Amino acid sequence: MLVVDDEAPARKRLMDLLSKDPDVGKILEAKNGVDAVALIQDAHPDIVFLDVQMPGVDGFGVIDAMGAENMPLTVFVTAYDQFALKAFEAEAVDYLLKPFGDSRYEKMMERVKKRLDESHADSDGDANAFGPELLKLAASRAKPGALWNWMVVKKKDATHFVMTQDIDWIEAAGVYVTLHAGEEEFLYRAGLATVASRLDPFKFVRIHRSSVVNLRSIAFLERRSHGEFEVVLKDGTRLMMSRSYRAEVEAMLGQNL
Repeated sequence: MLVVDDEAPARKRLMDLLSKDPDVGKILEAKNGVDAVALIQDAHPDIVFLDVQMPGVDGFGVIDAMGAENMPLTVFVTAYDQFALKAFEAEAVDYLLKPFGDSRYEKMMERVKKRLDESHADSDGDANAFGPELLKLAASRAKPGALWNWMVVKKKDATHFVMTQDIDWIEAAGVYVTLHAGEEEFLYRAGLATVASRLDPFKFVRIHRSSVVNLRSIAFLERRSHGEFEVVLKDGTRLMMSRSYRAEVEAMLGQNL
């Protein structure tokens, strides 16, 4: 088996679980997509547990490099559900969302072992079946508008189409939010949590219970007392990052602040 993840703690957790399984043989590890491709070509593992978001060659880059038909049985392991449709199209066995519990891991391994047995037996039965979690995620992500690239905002007698990439930050305003895009502000009728759930998690991050920020708009962070940071945007706007959201920011960045 091969575990591919650029984060050492994530690799260790999965490898520790696999090492306790008497049915699991040699476990290899790779910390990036380039190493993963080399190990798949050289070692021919039966199964690869593949992280999606990695610097350089990501998980889908590994599949592109190898060719889907040359890939071992593949389980995607990621913190984000937005790639479920692509994983489904890549014929992944399962899609393990971080953080996952022991029971979810055990269900995944049951499917993996069943698929492996069927593959070895060259069975025509359920060899191309997908896990129910992956099917559910893929179905939800297949819907147009699952993630917003545009926000439709009504202002006076006009309807504006605001590209989410142009939004610098979003501020909670009761049952509304205020979209700050350059020198313009737009009022949008929805709660901050609802809006945040429809934005690209690789571009927007919540830093406070009342604010979400576009990463591209951040100039730098200033450390304050008690583990808090002040987020300084490129236009000079200063926003407070609360301690309760610091871990979320670090998890999204994959690095400590």
